[in-house]
Parts: sequence; structure tokens; C-alpha cells
Amino acid sequence: MVPPPYTPDPKRYDLSDQIYRRCGASGVLLPKVSLGFWHNFGGVDPYERSRAITHYAFDHGVTHFDLANNYGPPYGSAEETFGRLMKDDFRPFRDEMFIASKAGYDMWPGPYGNWGSRKYLMASLDQSLKRMNLDYVDLFYSHRYDPETPLDETLQALVDIVRAGKALYVGISRWPLEALRFADEYLRERDVPLLIYQGRLNMLDREPQEEGIMDYCADHGIGFISFSPLAQGLLTDRYLAGIPADSRMAKGRFLSADMLTPELLAQLRQWNEEAQKKDRTLAEHALRWILDQRGVTSVLVGASSVEQLQRNLAALTD
Repeated sequence: MVPPPYTPDPKRYDLSDQIYRRCGASGVLLPKVSLGFWHNFGGVDPYERSRAITHYAFDHGVTHFDLANNYGPPYGSAEETFGRLMKDDFRPFRDEMFIASKAGYDMWPGPYGNWGSRKYLMASLDQSLKRMNLDYVDLFYSHRYDPETPLDETLQALVDIVRAGKALYVGISRWPLEALRFADEYLRERDVPLLIYQGRLNMLDREPQEEGIMDYCADHGIGFISFSPLAQGLLTDRYLAGIPADSRMAKGRFLSADMLTPELLAQLRQWNEEAQKKDRTLAEHALRWILDQRGVTSVLVGASSVEQLQRNLAALTD
């Protein structure tokens, strides 16, 4: 039996004044909470669950979807999932969506499937567009700083990608401050201004603030979007009573048991008490903290269920 066509909630933009923020000095508005496809949308994950999460996001004004060439597992499969969603549900609403992808980490064997060369970025984006059933992405990132490839080669590839109509905007992720300055000036001189910087920022990892990256972005009209805002689950109620047997930490996936020191546990419990006083969960408190920092446009959240995404979106309007 063929399911009925997807019809988004007609009230999805009713809270626009609470949901969106301007991205730097651009004309782009992004939702304060954006949906990332890093985990839970790969070929190993149930399609109907991915579909339900994405529907819920769009029904609640989340228009920004963040992908990368190697998200999965396996590599490329998160983009394939998104391509299937585009074909099944979202094609009529393409112009309401702001879709990002990236290249910079290992994607295929050999010297041309990694880092920041023009060869890799151009080929990777062409592959991404095919997987996602798109003619262009709204935003294309250099996913990481490449210390070996000349910066002007990487940046000129981004310029040419925009001029070829394959991306509307460009961004960089996890570049050091001096490279950010160079990128900003190079791109601005070529009329392809840097839209956004993606960095890891959360209550436990404040490196972009400490390095001066966030101040630079705020002072120069560049948006900032945080990934890993909940520190892979540490900034939730998951570990307040210890390490659950079915948790990422117990399985050694992205987190190791030795990270949960007595000092860290005490800090998490203190933050949880602060959250409860404001009638928030620790996760909501952590997301709100990021959104309260100078220059932040949006936070990227992952979701393994509709219920988890629903809880994260509560940080938008409290």
C-alpha cells in the first residue's frame, strides 16, 4: 500500500520570530536548532525512523539540514537517505529548505579522496549532488583545515563551485583563526563571502571562544553554528547516575569511561540543578547556553527518535 503524500504542518512557520536567526550579515535566516545527519541517518539505520524524524523537524520549522559526504555508515549513505527523502517527500518543498554538505575527510581510497584539493572538493560535491537528488546545495563547506594544500587552492575551488551554480553559499569547519582570517579576506575579495563557520562548542568545550574564532565571526558578519552541542550525550541526564550499560560510553563509542571523572560528574550534577531551577532538562540548558553566546546562529543536533528531537526543540522557545 502506497502511503499518502507528505503534507507539512501548515503552522510550521507560525513561531518564526522565535525559531530563526540571521546568519551573520547575510540575507539567510537559519533555525536556532538545525538537524544534523552525522549519526542515525545512514544505511544501517531504519529508513522510516529517519523519515519520521525529518518530517517532525520540518513540521516544526527546522529548514536547515546538515550533511557531509562521509556521513553514514557506510560513507555516503546519509546523503543517499536524504536523496530518498527528497524523492519521496520533500521535492515540492525544496525552496523552503536550506541543505548543507561538506568535503574534507576521507571518502574514497587514493590521493584524491581526502583533505582540501580542488580535485577532491569538486569531485566530492558532484557525487553528493547525485546521492541527494539535488541540482545544488544551499551551503558547501570545507570540512577541515588542510595544512598541506595551499589555502588559495581550497578557497578558489569554493568560489568556482558557487560560480558554477552548484552551491549558493560556502562555509568552513574547524579552521584555525589565522586561516579563518585568510579565508574571509580571500572570499570577500572575490564576491563570495564566507557565510558561516562550523565549530565544536558546548559547555565542556569552549575552544572557538578561547581561540577568538567566535569574536572574529561576530565582528565580521560571519555566522557560527555549533556541532556536538551535547558533547556526545555527556550534557544530558544520561550519565548523572553513572554509566548506563547500553550507553555510548559503556560501548566505548565516541566516549570512554575514564572521561567521567568525579570532578566532571560533580560539574554535570551542578549544571543539572541549575537547569531544574529554570524548569529545563540538562540538555535544554546546554543548548540554551550555546544559543546565548555572542555570534551563535544555530546549534546542530542529532536525533535517534522523534521524542529526542522534540526535547531538543524545546530549547527554542523557553
